[in-house]
Amino acid sequence: MYTKSKYVYLKERRDIGMYIDQEACVGCGLCVPYCPVGAISVSGRKAVIDADACVECSCCRRSRVCRKDAICQEELKMPRAVRSVMSDVFTIFEDTGVSGRGTEEMKTNEVTGRFKPGWVGMALEAGRPIAAATFRQVQEIAVALAGTGLVEFETCNPITQMMKDNRTGYFREDILDERVYSAILEFSVPVERLAEVLALCKEIAAKTSTVFSLDVSSVTLGGQDQAVREIMEGAGFSVRPNGKVNLGLGRPLHQF
Repeated sequence: MYTKSKYVYLKERRDIGMYIDQEACVGCGLCVPYCPVGAISVSGRKAVIDADACVECSCCRRSRVCRKDAICQEELKMPRAVRSVMSDVFTIFEDTGVSGRGTEEMKTNEVTGRFKPGWVGMALEAGRPIAAATFRQVQEIAVALAGTGLVEFETCNPITQMMKDNRTGYFREDILDERVYSAILEFSVPVERLAEVLALCKEIAAKTSTVFSLDVSSVTLGGQDQAVREIMEGAGFSVRPNGKVNLGLGRPLHQF
């Protein structure tokens, strides 16, 4: 049972952000389905938040589903604050100046020129609803990728900024057990080495303890996009063109 003494204890801890005010809560349970990682439950006729499972996405509080306004959030401190950066789309990451788990303009390559001819842009997103991911799990993936010597991690990316060394894929020790909604590793690969990286992604998928999705971005110049598609299909991947494309309307095209 979630006792009042434990509630007070959690409020005193500086690494705890989201919690339920036990005096205000009536145990209706309306907030439970609003948590994308299943961190909210009802115990002893009161809603409680599992602090270890919570990713500080603020979905429960921002939904305003609680009729008693019992969902509260203390000011977040590091390393717990990293959960909010990677899980709450309204949190701005200071080192990159963007919100969200990846770069702001990955889908607008025609105006940013992030992925150049001869190179393929890739994004590997670990986590997502219910599964979530810890930085320890993300590190396992990043280290495997970095070990090939083939990838270049995107510097303007919150995940890369939290690495001790983006050449090795190792993260800061203090955040390894922090749990986040998802984390997006973004990197570039030479087209001629794409098949090797795709094969490694299959190996990683079989070993990792969380789920991940893979995105590939290519320019169309010289028929490179078709060549990339053939490489992916040859590696056993089903290519599914993504409809979420931001065309960068009103902005000048990048000149390669």
